[in-house]
Amino acid sequence: MVLRRKKPLQSVIFILDRCNLRCKHCSVYELTNPRSKTLKQIEEELRYCYSLGSRFVDFEGGELYLWHDDSTGADYRINDVIDLAHKIGFFSATITTNAQLPFAGSHADQVWVSMDGVGKWHDEIRGEGAFARLEKHIAQSGRKDICVNMVLNTLNKDSLIPALDYVRNNPHIASISLNFHTPFKGTEYLELDTETKNQLVETIIRYKKAGYPIMNSVSGLRNMQKLNFSQYCWITNFIFSDGSRSPKCMGYTHDVCDRCGFSMGGEMAAVFHLKPDTIWSGLKLRLNSKR
Repeated sequence: MVLRRKKPLQSVIFILDRCNLRCKHCSVYELTNPRSKTLKQIEEELRYCYSLGSRFVDFEGGELYLWHDDSTGADYRINDVIDLAHKIGFFSATITTNAQLPFAGSHADQVWVSMDGVGKWHDEIRGEGAFARLEKHIAQSGRKDICVNMVLNTLNKDSLIPALDYVRNNPHIASISLNFHTPFKGTEYLELDTETKNQLVETIIRYKKAGYPIMNSVSGLRNMQKLNFSQYCWITNFIFSDGSRSPKCMGYTHDVCDRCGFSMGGEMAAVFHLKPDTIWSGLKLRLNSKR
């Protein structure tokens, strides 16, 4: 906050809602009329975010490796979007992919891969063969700094420990971020009850203290148990695939903040309360980027 004006530090821009998977927990992809932005639209949104004060940008979908723009005769792909963000002046550009398509040669400073467990657990949520493709493309990526993002829910809660072991033993994966399912409309059955969620948090903390490469901080995880922390979600602004803009995430726009599973909310609250472990986790995340 500068002179009492809340200014975002980072931005999340959804550039399409087309996807090559139909995940059970997802409320983003569009089946009937998928939207996809042009590079010109994305440039306008990037410059808007930069004008707000944002210096870090995360690109989301849909699946980013399905995005292209040939409206001007050129064939722009996701690397062109990343290069544009760097040209405008963003310190870091991050992408999230389901890794069903190759992503070797990515220009992103950080690559996040969505993983919902190992083997059968991942496939239960994302479809048969999805984990095998993810594993192959991670290995072929040539990177050793990949972060995987796992959302714990009623279907994959028993896969937490196998996933932690898998990440620790995979030479291409640097860390794992753990979140909990947020009950958007139509996916409420995936929400964990409070007791189960709190038990999982205790397990995550135990493994983190044992040296596992878990990105979440202990202070941030404790916040996710209580969900009674002050919200500092304005530190990230969002632009969705339809072009609508919000100072907070989809949980805010869908009125489910009181049942939030996005661990970043707890992490941001811990940062603003000057929790050293959370500040250090954030610094490691940015300092370990490619650039």
